Amino acid sequence: MANVAMVVTNACDPDPRVINSARWLVEAGHCVTIHAYDRQHFSEQESEIDGVLISRYHLGKSPYGGLVKTALGLRKFTKKAISLISKSKPDVIICHDADTLKVGCSIKKLLGIPLVVDMHDLQHTWILMPNPNSLFRQIASRRMKKNFLNKLTNVDLIITSSGSIENGKYPGFKEWLTSFGFESTVVENRPIKAIQIPLPNEDSWTVSHIGRIRDVDSIELLLEAIQIIPKVQRPKLLIAGDGTSWEKAKRIIESFSQEYEIKYDIKGSYQKEDLEKLLKETNVMYALYDPARGNINDGALPVKMFDAASLGIPSIVNSNCLMAEICEREKLGISVEWGNSQALSEALLNQRNKRVQLENTASQFREVYLSKFHSLLEL
Repeated sequence: MANVAMVVTNACDPDPRVINSARWLVEAGHCVTIHAYDRQHFSEQESEIDGVLISRYHLGKSPYGGLVKTALGLRKFTKKAISLISKSKPDVIICHDADTLKVGCSIKKLLGIPLVVDMHDLQHTWILMPNPNSLFRQIASRRMKKNFLNKLTNVDLIITSSGSIENGKYPGFKEWLTSFGFESTVVENRPIKAIQIPLPNEDSWTVSHIGRIRDVDSIELLLEAIQIIPKVQRPKLLIAGDGTSWEKAKRIIESFSQEYEIKYDIKGSYQKEDLEKLLKETNVMYALYDPARGNINDGALPVKMFDAASLGIPSIVNSNCLMAEICEREKLGISVEWGNSQALSEALLNQRNKRVQLENTASQFREVYLSKFHSLLEL
């Protein structure tokens, strides 16, 4: 039995990927403590889920996707996490994404234990989202990427959330890592189970954007598409989440609603128990991302597509990328070209009363994950 420390820079409430892998380890007989950075102090500091202990660090509020405040908050969390984890003397440390790797590398050096990184995203692309043309942000992004790749040389096992599919044409994060000489194992970020729920109220319908809002371009594209839809057929909007652009998005939607008489519901951060309720109000999940601002073309697989499909809800996603290939191969929705509001409006109407079936869940990756983990303990 191993004592495992996991590190993540969100409140882990919800973070199904982190919880799922921790639960698998506990089911295999290991002890797991998740060290989570609760930037907004929305969650209780100590909790337990299925035997997984979650210790949330409240170190002063800090935004997601910002510059100075975000960096200072992460530095404070890193220092505190290194101190507390080193005293607990784990047998293995698992770091979720690049912004926790400084903790992992320090603990490995101090205790001489195996270091695992679970790469769900390309963290160096996040800083570009508010303004991809900013020279300062471009320089900072390149520096973050270089630092991440340097730290990866200290890692004993890399897990990542996407890889190209059989006979597919688009790369995932596995191929991105391979291009820099790093081997990795794919564990997709899917829900544990899938069920079917009935359609919401047939007299009206709702398009939802659930998750962090780091820029408003995707919101503006959605509003352009809704404007094209005939007035009597327009949906209600449901926006739930947080992020550096949440307030701006809220103002844009409020102004649009007044002009075009669109019903909307804007909520802030939500917790695990709120997610299913939000999805039950949803007819179509909106999951389009500006490819100039993020990593959708590098193989990102945003979890909202899988979360929606786990309840039978179709998604609209970016075309010409891995997410589109999986969406259309598994019949989870429709892909449209970024910036094409006409195609988006047609796709929304097309999926309004559709239901989908998620056949592949996280459970199919359990044995692969545990096998790779246990191979570390045998070294």
